[in-house]
Parts: sequence; structure tokens; C-alpha cells
Amino acid sequence: MEFTAQQIADLLEGTIEGNAQVKVSRLAKIEEGEPGTLTFLANPKYEEFIYTTGASLVVVNESFAPEKPIAATLVRVKDAYKSFAVLLDTYNKIQQKKASREEPHYLAPSAKIGENPYIGAFVYVGENSEIGDNVRLYPGVYIGDNVKIGSNTTLFPGVKVYADCIIGNHCTLHAGVVVGGDGFGFAPQDDTNYLKVAQIGNVIIEDHVEIGSNTTIDRATLGSTIIRKGVKLDNLIQVAHNVEIGEHTVIAAQTGIAGSTKIGRFCMIGGQVGIVGHLVIADKVKIAAQSGIGSPITREGEIVQGSPAFGIGDYKKSYVGFRRLPEILARLEELEKLVKESQFPHNG
Repeated sequence: MEFTAQQIADLLEGTIEGNAQVKVSRLAKIEEGEPGTLTFLANPKYEEFIYTTGASLVVVNESFAPEKPIAATLVRVKDAYKSFAVLLDTYNKIQQKKASREEPHYLAPSAKIGENPYIGAFVYVGENSEIGDNVRLYPGVYIGDNVKIGSNTTLFPGVKVYADCIIGNHCTLHAGVVVGGDGFGFAPQDDTNYLKVAQIGNVIIEDHVEIGSNTTIDRATLGSTIIRKGVKLDNLIQVAHNVEIGEHTVIAAQTGIAGSTKIGRFCMIGGQVGIVGHLVIADKVKIAAQSGIGSPITREGEIVQGSPAFGIGDYKKSYVGFRRLPEILARLEELEKLVKESQFPHNG
């Protein structure tokens, strides 16, 4: 689709400097701009490229003062970075806008499908499941029995939602996400084998949640594993049975959360963090990447790092000492040598 500079300016509530009727159909990096593309300048480090870019339209801050002539048309806005984020979101929605039913697919007779759905090829929807309005189910999505999915939610290719799980409105689940697989429950037996403990709960995902590719969220043994509204999960995260993640918490890739741990609201958890089971983590806690959490974090807003993790201030002090450890050991050996020599002086 093509848009004029004037249409872009109207969308962003900006002002035009140049040709208001120039047309763009694609987005590009400023250093890779070509005719017919739209780009932006927010970081001064990239200013040099605005004078040479081939892009037809550039979104810039209102305060931007060019030092050389610029061939491209400018759209001046209050915050170029935020405005470009709006454009990216709009472009993404246009690209993903689908409303059709591809063949083959299977919808159980008792399933209820809302208005304006996109149902890709090889989608399966089980008995008594309810799919809201404007839901997009990309090819290869599996929806088990008794599942509920709210309106304006997107499930990308290969997402699997097991029976009885609930997904809210305005959610996005990227390719390969598994919701509601069995929790890791096995009881050791006298003969050193393990008895599987049935996992008969479900997963509840509230509104405005986004889940990255190949992340897995296990169903509860009893009750529910719960992902509260506004949570953002990166790719390749493991959320075990009966975990609860509080509102608007964000978690980076390759983090693993063991069973029955409760994570608070507005937390930020870095990549490759490991959290043991049955813990409580307070609101607004920040956990640095590759940390190991083996005990509760009870103070709101605590920042921790390390494995096992502890306060980030103490961690940094300790790390300074650790890096100097060879030097400290050498000095200690020298001191021990001097002490021995002072206790046993040489005979003159």
C-alpha cells in the first residue's frame, strides 16, 4: 500500500517540510533508504545519513536543525522515535490483516467462532472451544477442547493450546508457543522409577500479553498457572506448573521458572535467569541476566545479580575483589613470607 507524506503527517500529528504528495510504500533504515521508502532520525549518531539517504520521507524531531540541504521530505514531530514506533505498529497491523478461512482446516461442531476471523490452513479447533472476534489463527495452530480465546488475539504458526486453557483479549503468541503442556510432576518410587503425577489444572493468560517463539507455559497440577495482564515474555522461556507472573512483568529469553513460584508486578528479569520453585518475588524486582534465584526476594524494588543472587551493590563490590583475587593472593603469600622471616631471623 502507498501513503502520501500528508497522510503520514496526519497520522503522527506532525508538520511537513517538502513535498506533501510524495508517496512511500515501505520502511527502511536511514542508511539504506531508497526512493519510495520512509525512515526516521532520532539518534544524532545517524545524522550524517540524512544528507545522503535515498529515502523519500524522513520523520525527524521538531528541534532538528539540518546543517546541509536534504533531498527528502521531512515530517517533523515531537518525538521521532515514538512516532516511528507508531508507524511500525501500523505497518505491522496492515501486513497481518487477514480475514479468511483457508482449506483444509477443522472446526469442531460445538466450537464457537467470533466475527471476522482468520483461520489458516491446517488449523484445528476442538470441541466446545470459544474463539473471539477478529482472532487470527495462522497455519498449523492447534486449539484443544474447552479453550477460550478472547477478541483481537493472534496465534502465529504452530502455536499449541491444550484443553481447558484460557487466553484473553489483545494477546500475541508467536510461532511454536505451547500453552498447557503437562507440568514436570513425577513421584519417585522405591524401585527407583518415577510415577507420573497427573496435571489436571489449566493455564490462564490475561489481556495484552505477548509471548515469544517457542516459550512453554505448563498447566497446573491443580488450579491454574497464571500470566497476568500486560506481561511480556521473550522467546525460549519455561514457565512451570502453578507459577503466577504478576501484571506488566517482562522476562527475557532462556529464563526458567520452577513450579509454584509467584512473581510480582512490574518486575524485570534478564536472560538465562533460573528461579527455583515455591518462591515469592516482590513487586518491581529487577534480576540481572544469568542470575540464580534460590531464595525469596521480599523487598519491593530490590535489584539482584549473581548465582546465587544477592544485592547488586554488594555483588559489584564482590566482583571487584574477585577480579583482583590473584593479586591479593600474591600479596598474602608475600606477607606470610615476611612474617616467617621476622619470626626466624637469620644468624649473623
